[in-house]
Amino acid sequence: MHLITLSFDDGFLKSNLKIAELYERHGLSACFNIVASAHRPEFRLPNPTHGPPVGDFGVWNELQARGHEVMPHGFRHANKSRMPLSEAQDLIRRGLDVFTAELRGFDPRRAVFNFPYNASSPELEAWMPTVVRAYRTEGARGPIMPLPNPGQTRLDTTSAGPGNAEAAVDRWIAELLSRPSGWLLFCLHGLDEEGWGPIRATYLERLLARLAATPSVRVIPAARALAEAPAPF
Repeated sequence: MHLITLSFDDGFLKSNLKIAELYERHGLSACFNIVASAHRPEFRLPNPTHGPPVGDFGVWNELQARGHEVMPHGFRHANKSRMPLSEAQDLIRRGLDVFTAELRGFDPRRAVFNFPYNASSPELEAWMPTVVRAYRTEGARGPIMPLPNPGQTRLDTTSAGPGNAEAAVDRWIAELLSRPSGWLLFCLHGLDEEGWGPIRATYLERLLARLAATPSVRVIPAARALAEAPAPF
């Protein structure tokens, strides 16, 4: 079996609505990771690639009700590997508090926290399982992991940019399918011109059609993959 998770960060409204539409055409669930304060007027853009309009929790609750996965990407888009541990922990807790208050049914114990910039630290990685089910960070050996197991807390990923990321996605999918089994978790952002390392909507439509027609492949959100991991014998 080959699991594929395309993990879309930052919550760009136009892109996320289109992504959801494309996934639904194939009976699939998308994986969205949201900066908890990005929709607020006082939010300060970390860089120009975050300029496109983002959704709010009205949108995220609607997409979740339609079967998509909505997970935390921080209170603000900050590189937590470059700040004191206590400050990073506080930002993570604040983001989880917003999700608990605003996203219907949210439970941190079942959540995947997706580090901005895929940047963590050994100290944060040791602490994360005390506040969430799992966390996503840059994989030293790339974004392909063994099939998920119930005790797994670290999810390895990678991304590509700032230009079009399609070649990297294709390369990693080909690598996954060359193996007997595995789980590919690739970090993306927006469609067309939105976000860092975008892909085209037309490309995503063709890709999902191809993956849905591949017998060994299952396209699945990250937390769901963990929740459905088989128990050890």
